[in-house]
Amino acid sequence: MAPIHPGTLRSPPSIAPMLAVPGPLPVPDADWAFETKWDGVRCILSSTGDGAVRLASRAGNDITVTYPELQALGSELRGRGVVLDGELVALDDSGRSDFGRLQSRMGVVDARRAGRLALDCPAHLMIFDVMYLDGRRLLGVTYAERREILSALGLAGAHWSAPSHVHGRGSQVWDAVVREGLEGVVAKRLSSPYVPGTRSAHWRKTKRVETLDVVIGGWTQRRGAAKGVPGAVLVGVTGPSGLRYAGSVGSGMSEREQGELAAYFEVLARSTSPFDDPADVAGAHWVEPRLVAEVTATEWTRGGRLRHPVWQRLRPDLTRLD
Repeated sequence: MAPIHPGTLRSPPSIAPMLAVPGPLPVPDADWAFETKWDGVRCILSSTGDGAVRLASRAGNDITVTYPELQALGSELRGRGVVLDGELVALDDSGRSDFGRLQSRMGVVDARRAGRLALDCPAHLMIFDVMYLDGRRLLGVTYAERREILSALGLAGAHWSAPSHVHGRGSQVWDAVVREGLEGVVAKRLSSPYVPGTRSAHWRKTKRVETLDVVIGGWTQRRGAAKGVPGAVLVGVTGPSGLRYAGSVGSGMSEREQGELAAYFEVLARSTSPFDDPADVAGAHWVEPRLVAEVTATEWTRGGRLRHPVWQRLRPDLTRLD
């Protein structure tokens, strides 16, 4: 591919992000590259090369004012018209992305407040693709070539970087992600083009999840169902002082399981919460903490709640109904 040189400044096109499909790691994996899946929000960055940058969310909303610390990237891109794809994250002290920290930055539209937050909880842009450079669309260029072009830009700063990717060796990358407690892996076919706004099988995301046993302490009514049928259960984990509230779990339950739980809840009903800490859930019904369930979740939030919990099954071997 011919080298790309800086050209006349022009407005870069608006390009919607390409999306990955969920699935297992590809095997065999010789034709794939593997990247860390960062726990943040998607961000498309564009610049005419005049020293300013524009940030857009996955939905196309302008979020430039929300993250003023990324304006400094404009100096590094001066003279280069570009559209970059990446993930905005907030890093903890160990360098892991912490979605809870990033939430304090999201949705801020007041420039002065955004500036203060940028000092207290700076964002970092993990750049993993380039779709346009110096007047040329790169959508039809292969992933492998686009990564070479991105690497040649040499983008590295206090609030942005272009993390490396690995060709093949998907199982080794997965092991490293699990060991480091990261969110997951994104596999990308080396020959794949960039297809804007499309969820493509050329990109595959595999999330790391934790499986744990939780105690059911309450439930909420399923909307549109007969009285007493749960739509979600309120769960907790046992701590030093008793049962600590861990969140609401509704995703993953079948109608059969909901009916089975409804029969249990009728017997185990109580008038007060069994949780030691507040569980402020509208329309909550409380039960004796006898039922144990297995759930999966991506992580614990900073507030001690399960993030993205999914119901797996009731654990009759651990349930106490006596």
